[in-house]
Amino acid sequence: MDGLNSLKEAIIIYLDRSGGLSKLIEDCKQTEAVYRFSFDVNPSDVLELDATLGDCILHDPVKAVSLFQSVCYLSIKTLSLIDHIETENQVNVVLKPTHLPPFPNYCLDLSEFPRGYGPMRPLALEGLVIAMTRVTKYTQGARFLCSEEKCPCSRGFHHIRVHAPGATESATVRSDFTCFLCSSPLKEDVKSRVLGDKQLVELIHVKAVDVLGVHDAASLRYQSVTVFLRDELCNSMRIGHLYQVVGIPAHVHQWPNVTWSIEACSVRPWTPKCPCLVSNNFQNLQTAMACSPWRFAAIVANSFGSLVIPPGLYNTLKLGLLLSLVQTKDNPESPYNLDVLALTSETLIIDRLMRYSLPLASRGIHHTLTGDLLASLSRDEHGAGTANIHAGSALLASGGICLLGDLTTYKKDKMDMLQSALESRTVSVFIPAKKYGDDIDQQLSFPIQCNFWAVVDSASPSKRTEMGSAPLQLAESFGLIVQCRETSSNHSLLSMTVHTLRQAMSPGEPLYPACMQFTTQDYKELLAHARKLKVDMSPEAERMIHSYYMASRRVRSDSTQRSTVSVTSIKLIALAQAHAKLSLRTQVLEEDAVIAVLLCESSVTLKHGASALVFPPNVVFPFALRDLDSLHQRDLALEESRRQILHFVQAYATCTVEE
Repeated sequence: MDGLNSLKEAIIIYLDRSGGLSKLIEDCKQTEAVYRFSFDVNPSDVLELDATLGDCILHDPVKAVSLFQSVCYLSIKTLSLIDHIETENQVNVVLKPTHLPPFPNYCLDLSEFPRGYGPMRPLALEGLVIAMTRVTKYTQGARFLCSEEKCPCSRGFHHIRVHAPGATESATVRSDFTCFLCSSPLKEDVKSRVLGDKQLVELIHVKAVDVLGVHDAASLRYQSVTVFLRDELCNSMRIGHLYQVVGIPAHVHQWPNVTWSIEACSVRPWTPKCPCLVSNNFQNLQTAMACSPWRFAAIVANSFGSLVIPPGLYNTLKLGLLLSLVQTKDNPESPYNLDVLALTSETLIIDRLMRYSLPLASRGIHHTLTGDLLASLSRDEHGAGTANIHAGSALLASGGICLLGDLTTYKKDKMDMLQSALESRTVSVFIPAKKYGDDIDQQLSFPIQCNFWAVVDSASPSKRTEMGSAPLQLAESFGLIVQCRETSSNHSLLSMTVHTLRQAMSPGEPLYPACMQFTTQDYKELLAHARKLKVDMSPEAERMIHSYYMASRRVRSDSTQRSTVSVTSIKLIALAQAHAKLSLRTQVLEEDAVIAVLLCESSVTLKHGASALVFPPNVVFPFALRDLDSLHQRDLALEESRRQILHFVQAYATCTVEE
């Protein structure tokens, strides 16, 4: 008894220090038959106060809840916080550990099997949300009365049932309960039932998405786990995002099956740790190229992908892919997404380059024609009968890249769906009420927070526009369109032929020693570091972007074109920021804005034709970068392009534009 009293004293001290008593007083304003009190508990703080109580919270949560329940009831009666409370059974306490000790015994790895044999105590786990249901109701607590009128339990609050972790609805409310005094059947006082919110989420190990990328297949098995979110935790998780969950494992009994699941106690966003150090090779290159703000990014793009295509081939596209890889993950809510559409007659080569680039993203999903691009619905298998929303490739790629492949293989309905998603940046899911047991139909929306990559065969027989076989409206939805063309039509074919033959004849040997010093791992670390950089716009860069935006709207007077240019103004900022990050700078310079303008102007020209600002096709990379002299020639060409842009904006930006 002394031990229990000391534990209760420690609980009172902890609640007083942590603000729990104030929360208890505030929550006493409820007018229910069963009063629910939820407390966030930091086990580390409790262990410092009382080791026995901390151990109880970590290893015997049922006993800990009982102790907190007794303390709360005594506090309510002593302070007269609730007038009509009669028994301790009316107090429903929910303890929510916020953190757990950083030891293996308190962590649950979702890639390990078998499950279900461990302790039913709080554990920490991390994973990716791949599916979730809409919010439904469950019974927090219910009052039962004895059907025998002479029994004392036919009145009062002797029979109170509350939800316990892992319990189904039938475990809380059903018709075959009996009185513990006279064994007569119990009947529920329906007016006293207390309802709460419930949501089911499917969580899976983050490495499971590698199966949907272009990684080599591994002999590993991944299986999702169902996480129950209740009350204030509902809607705290989003499809396609990573979370750390502290929860209690539970066996959910649904005859004849038993399902292993997790009752969540706390949820918070989670970001895996990854190396973000720039390799010595790139650091030395940055130092050597410090004389020009354009050279470092140019060499990085020129050498990129030398394992799959020769250096110098499709440099503008490689730069666009690198900028798209950089402009992800830093802020999933950012509107500065960079979708890339490549127009080429060599779809196989470009697809190979994109597949090589995809693993360098923080998360890369390769969409297949047989899979779901946006989302799909199924019926929940845990007894609720509601709709379960499964993430498609676009949602699974949140914070990363979704590789669509060749759009020539897509049917019209899929293209229309993709165009709608690109324009709205949302996934709309319609839930029919009749099919999923709801009163009314529902329409849910989920934000798309990834960059899309696609390729279109510009030499397709069905070619109708400069966009090849892709509809013009769909192509316009992509922020960056790159025409993959070389000065000679035979140049790329010959280069690829030599590249392939040399790889076959000398496997494992470096084909391009100057480029091979930058390994794939070097690029992965460079991009990871660049994503984390926070950049600011310089006044010169802001002025150039704003002026070009105003001048373009003036020159392209057609309403459709002006709408496109309006969207392009956002892409200008995204491209300029990405180029600064790729150059490992924290400030966007005017030189970054020049590259952004050149790339955007090329895209808009492909969509709507040339304006008063005319550049050659390969203006970003007008020369093959073979030596320092070619780098110097490129700098001079870009300086000339900057003068053209300044002259263009001086001529047109000051004109008034009718909105």
